[in-house]
Amino acid sequence: MNTQPEENNGKTYAIVSYLTIIGSIIAMVLNSEKKDPFASFHIRQALGLMLGFFALGYPIGFFDSWMVSSAFYLFFFILWIFGFIGALQGQMNLVPILGPFFQKLFKSI
Repeated sequence: MNTQPEENNGKTYAIVSYLTIIGSIIAMVLNSEKKDPFASFHIRQALGLMLGFFALGYPIGFFDSWMVSSAFYLFFFILWIFGFIGALQGQMNLVPILGPFFQKLFKSI
């Protein structure tokens, strides 16, 4: 029987959480039984980024300006990269600007 240490599962869940909104939901479900603090931290960050992207992306689309849209996409892409690299490296770094808000908003996850 092949069992992995819990820290590898937590890191795996953290990485999966950054791969689309479906990945965040899958990681949340897999982490619900035995809550790994590292995975929970990154699930909160990733879920916040994904939901924030969708919630703000719709109104941003009404500006009909490539400069506004490009700045929006670049902003969220940089935050996503920051969180994803933190998950890969095994670090619990808050996403700049929005990270503390996500941790408070999704504290039950």
